[in-house]
Amino acid sequence: MNSFGGNWTEDKIEILVEYASAYLAIMNNYADKYKWKLMYFDGFAGSGFIEKGKEHEQEYIIGACKRILDIKTPRSFDTYYFVEKGVTNAIDLRANLTPIEKGKLFIVNEDCNTKIHSLATFLKSPKGKNHKVLAYIDPCGMQLNWDSLVALKDAKIDAWILVPTGIGVNRLLKKNGNISDKWLEKLEVFLGMRKEEILSYFYNQSVQHTLFGEEVVTTKEEKALRNRRFYMATD
Repeated sequence: MNSFGGNWTEDKIEILVEYASAYLAIMNNYADKYKWKLMYFDGFAGSGFIEKGKEHEQEYIIGACKRILDIKTPRSFDTYYFVEKGVTNAIDLRANLTPIEKGKLFIVNEDCNTKIHSLATFLKSPKGKNHKVLAYIDPCGMQLNWDSLVALKDAKIDAWILVPTGIGVNRLLKKNGNISDKWLEKLEVFLGMRKEEILSYFYNQSVQHTLFGEEVVTTKEEKALRNRRFYMATD
């Protein structure tokens, strides 16, 4: 069982379910007419349940996968594709979900980035041209690679991407700009930027006069705000 839930987890699941219900209501008006197939894709599906509360006072939250599967009115999705990299979580998810019609539900124990690329390729192929996808991509860290997002460009997909910039990128951005090579490599993959671009985007350099003469000082530039603005404003 996932063990990182809280009130914010419940809130985002409720919002997602409401959105998915509205999405299905709208798409229901066109799916039969245009022969569309509706797919729901969850890139970090978890185990189906999320623990909540302190030790000895445990409660649980029903995960997004189970909630989305319960939507039946005015219709359900034609296909559900759940990706979970953790072996134990993937096994638990299979056990926790109510079986549905064969060929409609797929639970894949693999890296989300790999499957996003596969999904993008499929949607842009002749075979996938009649598929419409609602995707929910909610990593708990920096597991989502920038090139995975680029792969989705021009695909017929409505993607929800929840990016934990505060606990991810900002933690790696040292105040003085002295970032280890390992952390820089992670930032490059996550942000899709070269080392030089990262340093120039998130940092300012200024010349300060000290007792020992002029000194170049590197400081972060509104790290949290610029981080979110960067991610939201980029195509």
